[in-house]
This record gives sequence, C-alpha cells and structure tokens, in this order.
Amino acid sequence: MTALRVVPAGAAEAGVLSALYEAGFGEAWVAQELARLLSSPGVFALIALDVADEPVGFALGRVAADEAEILSISLLPAQRRRGGGRLLLDALVARCAAAGAAALFLEVAVDNAAALALYRRAGFQEAGRRKGYYKVGDAAVDALVMRQELAPGNGA
Repeated sequence: MTALRVVPAGAAEAGVLSALYEAGFGEAWVAQELARLLSSPGVFALIALDVADEPVGFALGRVAADEAEILSISLLPAQRRRGGGRLLLDALVARCAAAGAAALFLEVAVDNAAALALYRRAGFQEAGRRKGYYKVGDAAVDALVMRQELAPGNGA
C-alpha cells in the first residue's frame, strides 16, 4: 500500500481536481465548473497526496442537513488497488459525519466491480437502481444507489 495523506481542497485547487478527474475517468470536468460547484453550500473536496506531495486522487462530497452524498472519488490508474480509495472514502465519511450527516448516499455503475467492492466493504448497502444513469459511448449503464448510516459528529 502506498503511503498517502488526505488534505482538504477548495475552489483554488479546481485545476488539479479537473486533471485528476480526467486521468481517472477519461473525460473532462471543466475546472471552472468544479470551482463553481466547490463554492456551493455544503460541497467539499479532499485530495490524496503521495510522499512527494503530488496529488494522486480526490474525493468530492456534499452535505445538506442530515444527508450527504459522494459526488466522485477517483485515483490515478497507477495508484489503484493500494488502499488509497479506502483512505479517501474513510476521510469523506468522517467529514460528512462531523458535519452532522446521518446518512451518506452514492451512485455507482453496476459494472464498476472495484468501486462496488470498495463500497460494500465499507458498509454501504444497495438502496435502489437508476436505469441508464451513466452514458458510456452509445450504451446506457444502470447505477446502483447505495447508502450508509453514519454516526453524526463521531465519524463512521
């Protein structure tokens, strides 16, 4: 497992987040859109840094009242399957719980086996399905809606 640390990020890091998103997902998320999103109430970002303080992944979340959602988690391909995804997920869960969220939701593509395994190991349960939620080329892929109960103020 690679030694990583997680730090908060804001609109000033939107360019870094945009580059990480594109490297992780193979599609663009414009830095200006990310900056605008990060300026919205309850939205926050975390960046994973390697031992050389280079950004290798991120998590993006939102808290509204007593519910929270994971907007995105991504790692550079070379960093995957080394524990960084779980590190980011745990940091995001703790941040949401500290902000008073009682439940955390996410959507994940039904064909994303690695992400599904990560979320299930972390205690997320299936709460629903969104038909054709993701577009992959000309195909539509369903999303599973997953939920985890949190202990507000205490982390998970």
